[in-house]
Amino acid sequence: MTDAKPAQPESPKNPGSSAAGDSAAGRSSGDTIMGRAVVDRGWATKDELEKCREIQQRLPPGTKLTDVLVQKEVVTRRQLARLQKELEADRGQSAIPGYQMMRKLGAGAMATVYLAKQVSLDRLVAIKILPRKYSSDEGFIARFYKEGRAAAKLNDQHIVGALDVGQAGEHHYFVMEYVDGDTVHERIQAAKRIPEREALLLVKQVAKALKHAHEKGFIHRDIKPKNIMISKAGVAKLADLGLARAVSDREAAEAEAGKAFGTPYYISPEQARGLREITPAADIYGLGATFYHMITGRVPFEGKNPTEVMKRHLSEPLTPPDHIVPDLSQGTALIVEMMLAKDARDRYQNATQLLEDLECALTGAETVHARPSGAFMSSLAGATSPADPDAPVPVLPGSGKGLPWAMIALGALLLASLLINAYLLVSKR
Repeated sequence: MTDAKPAQPESPKNPGSSAAGDSAAGRSSGDTIMGRAVVDRGWATKDELEKCREIQQRLPPGTKLTDVLVQKEVVTRRQLARLQKELEADRGQSAIPGYQMMRKLGAGAMATVYLAKQVSLDRLVAIKILPRKYSSDEGFIARFYKEGRAAAKLNDQHIVGALDVGQAGEHHYFVMEYVDGDTVHERIQAAKRIPEREALLLVKQVAKALKHAHEKGFIHRDIKPKNIMISKAGVAKLADLGLARAVSDREAAEAEAGKAFGTPYYISPEQARGLREITPAADIYGLGATFYHMITGRVPFEGKNPTEVMKRHLSEPLTPPDHIVPDLSQGTALIVEMMLAKDARDRYQNATQLLEDLECALTGAETVHARPSGAFMSSLAGATSPADPDAPVPVLPGSGKGLPWAMIALGALLLASLLINAYLLVSKR
């Protein structure tokens, strides 16, 4: 197997600014990068790497660190070849004018996000880059730029800000505000459940973001824990507008009809059905599913596959959150249940209503919009049309409510006896 071609040696312009030990004679920046990468991946310890560097210094000039690492059986040539390809791919992403790439923040199927410094303003930013495999896919490119344009039209402290979008060579990139913190998903993973008051405060901030987006005519369509970032100052910010759609975009609505867009665990019933008419209530459902996950440690509906999960969103009754966590306040439980009503008409109709009830729950006051009623419980069970909220709840046999059945039977017998006696008296006359 042939060796992967290592990076060409490069003399640093300012050796004094290099990390300790990196400016030693004969050590190239390529060796430094490879050495750090080997340690970062857990293939070698820092001590093992330093011993190999000491050996390298005693060998003839031009000896590569990678050769010593292989000779000492710290890594294999196959590992180094794979690592070299990864580093070359990352190095290709750095060719974006005006930005200095620092490190990878995360990667998914759709894009890779890097931490970078905007040189002109000397500030940290996050840069999302479309993978090369999609660089010739017009559909993915259009969606990528659509996200950037949608984010640019929104200006709210609870929405990750858009700074720039463009193309450098074959790379399509989207520059956005860098949020130094974690996500709701990471907090759930770490603690299983988020305390009720903390969750209320986070949801309230996201509801403010939705209020702004909806007023600007956009629906997010992918509210979920991974898309809610939290700064170290405790500020929640809604991210990833990749599925955002303008309410007025009839062409997109027609093109997407019959297709389910969203994340199955948090998708609204109308999105799961692929309906054309998707309203702000869909985002309220997604936030409700996220809220449910935050305070219970469970998603509202589970299944063996995405299709099964979405079917349960459509028809399966919701287990009230206070049945899972009994010490939840009534106000919080009612809010979550209303957010997760099957029929969009039974949910909060806008973020303003939701914010009013969230404030009530935070202050201990009675919720204004979320009320326990027969119609509301019917909605949770999968009703498809609203009912009279003041209609009495039917009493089932054995429920302990209403007149006892024995008394009803006795009354019927007495009535029958009176009717018979009245008939006999009339017939005698």
